[in-house]
Amino acid sequence: MQKSRLLIMMLTIIIVIGSLGLLTGCGNTAGTAGKELALITDLGTIDDKSFNQGAWEGLKKYATEKGKTFEYYQPTEQSTTAYLDAIALAVTGGAKVIVTPGFLFEEPVFLAQDHYPDIKFILLDGSPNDGDWDNGPNFKTGSNTVGVTYAEHEAGFLAGYAAVKDGYHSLGFMGGMAVPAVKKFGYGFVQGAEYAAQELGLTSGAITIKYFYTGGFAATPEAQAMASSWYNDGVEVIFACGGAVGNSVMAAAEAAGKKVIGVDVDQAGESATVITSAMKELSVSVYDCITDYYTNKFPGGQDIVFTAANEGVGLPMTSSKFANFTQADYDAIYAKLAAKAIDIWADVRDGADVNIVDIPKSIVIVNEY
Repeated sequence: MQKSRLLIMMLTIIIVIGSLGLLTGCGNTAGTAGKELALITDLGTIDDKSFNQGAWEGLKKYATEKGKTFEYYQPTEQSTTAYLDAIALAVTGGAKVIVTPGFLFEEPVFLAQDHYPDIKFILLDGSPNDGDWDNGPNFKTGSNTVGVTYAEHEAGFLAGYAAVKDGYHSLGFMGGMAVPAVKKFGYGFVQGAEYAAQELGLTSGAITIKYFYTGGFAATPEAQAMASSWYNDGVEVIFACGGAVGNSVMAAAEAAGKKVIGVDVDQAGESATVITSAMKELSVSVYDCITDYYTNKFPGGQDIVFTAANEGVGLPMTSSKFANFTQADYDAIYAKLAAKAIDIWADVRDGADVNIVDIPKSIVIVNEY
């Protein structure tokens, strides 16, 4: 807990500096007075075609429709200190509601929610905690905070199911850092592919999946080279589930004439190789939470999960490029998910990873290390 005490002292210093107007590093007309809706980006920009953009679109949509002032702030680096700097700057700028997209904000929001009791925080993809993972973190979602997470395993399931139903038999899953959200996407992807294979009556081993975590969320030559080797080995489509890792996979797919499944938001505009995307409805969840604030229904102190049941995950069928998988097919499987008629596990079993446990009957998992 010594770490938490030091961070609290650091946050107090940041607040004092912020009150003197000395903070810098904001991404867009920083510190403009009266901006009551604010978003702190997770290093990236609001047009990153991913998590930041999805959250920003929800905030902007509400603000534009309701005539509210809004702003975004871009931290100078990936650190708790930099995130707290940006939060302090947003508060100085008049923010009443602050949206923080990404699990890296768990610790900053844990600290900030107590120091800014009059500010409402919407934390996407996580729950506030003190970051003490060595000893077991202390979780606390304050009365002025809502933690929003998503059923990534359901979105991954839809992607795997659609891919097999569309006729793809050689698949790949390339995740970024092996954090819970990324793992859940992968677990769901495997189970969706298996479910479709069973419906189609495919024989054992008819579906193969290469499975790998790159260890980061950056576009790298190594990720592109691995994706290229997978495509050369016969992989038809790769579920790229790792932020900018997807850019590496898309580059490899463009060179090989193969396909990609995007993640988090609709990435169809990123590359012609993207056949669909396993989406978290980020804009919907942000819009709904802000609506709750202005209608005096803000779910403070709660951790909310967006699932198929509340239309929190899905595939963008209007932009998807399927040859055989139809809207009717999608509606039917989505209805089953929404009704909880399919049991999809979201976590490891017996301490093992999806690569080595519960291997489905129709699928061969190929470990890539």
